Amino acid sequence: MWKELKTFFKFGIVVFVLISAAAGYGLGLTVEQDFLFSHFLFFLVGTFCISAGSLSLNQVQELENDQLMERTQSRPLVKGVFSRDTGVLISIGLMLVGLAILFLVNPLSFLIGLSIIIMYNGFYTLFWKKKWAFAAVPGAIPGALPGVLGYSAVNRDILGSESVYLFLVMFLWQMPHFWSLAIRYSDDYARGNFPVLPSIVGAGRTKYHISFYVWAYALLGLMAPFFVEYSYAYFLLVLPFSVLIVWKFIAYFYSENPKAWLPFFLITNFSMLAFLFAPVIDKWSPILFEIN
Repeated sequence: MWKELKTFFKFGIVVFVLISAAAGYGLGLTVEQDFLFSHFLFFLVGTFCISAGSLSLNQVQELENDQLMERTQSRPLVKGVFSRDTGVLISIGLMLVGLAILFLVNPLSFLIGLSIIIMYNGFYTLFWKKKWAFAAVPGAIPGALPGVLGYSAVNRDILGSESVYLFLVMFLWQMPHFWSLAIRYSDDYARGNFPVLPSIVGAGRTKYHISFYVWAYALLGLMAPFFVEYSYAYFLLVLPFSVLIVWKFIAYFYSENPKAWLPFFLITNFSMLAFLFAPVIDKWSPILFEIN
């Protein structure tokens, strides 16, 4: 049953959410604050619950579509492992518990968590994704908030440069990430009646749209010192990945190999982690190792 629940929760995505939120927590924490592991752990539990609940509710909402697609045949609702009603109870229960925990962590975190659920399960799942080829663009807003969520748990200045940087990294990353995946599975998305961009305009045109976000994403990496503290990790992680993602995209853009999407897809994911954690490392390593 745990294997089925992992699939229902989209556990791989949940892990990415938790890692991103942890980066935001680390960047938002100030030198004057004490790091309380219990608070951090409590925050992660709340984040896990709203993330797993929201992603599982998405499968409840898209059950009819998932039944038409090959890549979603292993999902427990499609296989009939448990009923749709059970799925609703699990997902709603998780989200309510998660929101309650986040409220105790910080009321601001509760509001951001609630906003993520409303935008993802409401606007994106019910309207944008089913009707619009460019749904990934506004849909990237809730997907860009986990870092801000982590930041808000310890710092109320969510409109400051550090929090804006966290949001922009995750927002710009999502279009290259999702559209390259959508190109790979465009036929399957079409069978599921999702008007994703590659199904509407084709792979070539979609790559052109990806290019705008790749260049903006790489430029954000180069401009990271304008947003966050920087030192060794910036030069060792952010700068190389800023160049590497452009290089991998150019190779993907001109390649005729149907598997060329995968190296680019993986680099986008690794670069996002590098972009998020480099400023955390640069902020705290001098303090932790007493480097002056």
